[in-house]
Amino acid sequence: METMRTAADQAPFYQPVGNEVEIFEAAYRKRLPVMLKGPTGCGKTRFVEYMAHRLRRPLITVACHEDLTSSDLVGRFLLEGAETVWQDGPLTQAVKTGAFCYLDEIVEARTDTTVVIHPLTDHRRHLPLEKRGQEIQAHDDFMLVISYNPGYQTVLKDLKPSTKQRFVALTFDYPPEEIEARIVAHEAGVDAALAGKLVAAARKARNLKDHGLQEVTSTRALVYAGSLMASGVAPLEACQVAIVNPQTDDAELAEALMEIFRAYFG
Repeated sequence: METMRTAADQAPFYQPVGNEVEIFEAAYRKRLPVMLKGPTGCGKTRFVEYMAHRLRRPLITVACHEDLTSSDLVGRFLLEGAETVWQDGPLTQAVKTGAFCYLDEIVEARTDTTVVIHPLTDHRRHLPLEKRGQEIQAHDDFMLVISYNPGYQTVLKDLKPSTKQRFVALTFDYPPEEIEARIVAHEAGVDAALAGKLVAAARKARNLKDHGLQEVTSTRALVYAGSLMASGVAPLEACQVAIVNPQTDDAELAEALMEIFRAYFG
């Protein structure tokens, strides 16, 4: 559920698309919480890792899910031997130490869980620990970042407007073709020509979004395919196992996708 990255780690590779870096830095200077919106595999998590490194702050990442409770975020009492001790959750750790806390895919968490972040997203910047009868004032360097995929919004899985309006929102999408090819080449370890073919094919494959595909080919999937190719897997087979098979179980849609990739790699 939780991962920790420090500013001393190697700088993550991130290719800016617009002015997202400058806006994030401005939000950090003013200690404003940030919300990232965009499809799966478009670079939201990598962006947060890059900004934490750039601003030299530790990063605590929580992968949200439907069973996530407020205690999972804030902390709980645990029995150790004959004693009951309090254990801070990842959000509390970040609040105390001045780390960035990144709640990935926050709409997956229960609504009653997300309410706990409200006091951290306005002028108060404090975290109530109801079980301990305490309120913790956030460290000056603490920053809250959340993300979600608007394509998965439903009546049951969406953030309340009262929550959304507490954040500065950055909208992400798959990068322009030239930038996406540069990302794939760097991350997968393939040459520019091969990366360009992958991206060009993906752009045609994404047109099937309106013909039954729930989710389109992500930049992450292209990196996976390129990585397999760099390891010696045949291009078409790499495209099938890294891109087509994970996207659909429908035989006709799978064949339509493969036809696109055959045009570039057949």
